[in-house]
Amino acid sequence: MYRLGDYEFSLRELSGAMGDFGTLLPIAVGFIVVNGMHPTDFLVVFGVTNIVTGLIYRAPMPLQPMKAIAAVAIAGSWAPDLISATALSMGVFWLLLSCFSQVEDALKRTPESVIRGIQLALGISLGWTGLQMILPNRWWIGLAALGIIGYLSRGRRRNPAALVVFVLGMLIMLYDGTLEYTPADLALPSLQLPDPSLAWQGMLRAGAGQIPLTLSNAVVGCAALLREYFPHRDISERRLMRNMGVMNVLASLFGGFPMCHGAGGLASQYYFGARTGGANILEGTLEILLGVVFGATLLSFFSNFPMPIIGAMMVVVGIELGRFSQTLRSPAWPAAGVTVALSLIFNLGVGFAGGLATELLIQRRLRGRNPNHPGCIRGEDIVRNDDS
Repeated sequence: MYRLGDYEFSLRELSGAMGDFGTLLPIAVGFIVVNGMHPTDFLVVFGVTNIVTGLIYRAPMPLQPMKAIAAVAIAGSWAPDLISATALSMGVFWLLLSCFSQVEDALKRTPESVIRGIQLALGISLGWTGLQMILPNRWWIGLAALGIIGYLSRGRRRNPAALVVFVLGMLIMLYDGTLEYTPADLALPSLQLPDPSLAWQGMLRAGAGQIPLTLSNAVVGCAALLREYFPHRDISERRLMRNMGVMNVLASLFGGFPMCHGAGGLASQYYFGARTGGANILEGTLEILLGVVFGATLLSFFSNFPMPIIGAMMVVVGIELGRFSQTLRSPAWPAAGVTVALSLIFNLGVGFAGGLATELLIQRRLRGRNPNHPGCIRGEDIVRNDDS
């Protein structure tokens, strides 16, 4: 282990960084195989953004492709230039939104019931997706990975569980003969200005649907979880929006893709050991090296990595997210339940709006019966001390 100020570089931090690969790998495969993005471009842009993010926040900060946009782009076989142009439009949107302090004030008043509902819905969704990855094919690999993670994650969770199961996946690939090496051309991403008309087209076709999801998960949910895990860090909703704006604008100039933070990714990184910005720096360095040195080999790696192992990681992260709902008191459960139900039936944006409306109606009734009722607990008041 090596520590430099607020940054720790160790196997535990590297394991925590890999804990978020469960959401990255499937989208990476889609962007590379279906949309034709070059593996080197994908990983170098992602890696540089991870390193800068770690340096800025000095705490683990998940970085993920925007899932709603990715789903539309992969299903519609978007060209890489349309994907990068959409990153530009999303970056400009979040930069503009971060200019208004009133937006942050409103987000900080998000009730605890809605935040916990979002976290529980994410946990259920991740857990169910993980089970679907485990059950269809070679389920015993997923069960073995669950056993390894459970054993290594006991106590203070200082063992690099994610790193161990990732090595297990590579050993399985070697045994299957699916891990091959293809020499790379050592090419780096080049500067390319996005087409403004494509940026507008991407916003209309998928970006608008992504906004409420990012707002609820990457801004409200992530900020609340950061206050739980790192109460000594001042990472506000406004700062998260500004950072997402800058990183998307810059990524779009080098053929990148729309990126955001996320509560699920943060819970995953924390569960598997990440405690400092060193996790992002280690992950980013690894991604750059893989992108530059291995190149086309990554296509084989992404396509053939045992999905039951990724599924096992997603299951334990789903459980980790779901456990936060235990802090809810009985008056908050109706709004939390509506948030969960609508999020699972429709999406997080609808769940966020429905839960908020339910909480406001409940609080109005309570204040009508008792004028001295203090109202709901806000997201900014959710703090949990944790020195692990």
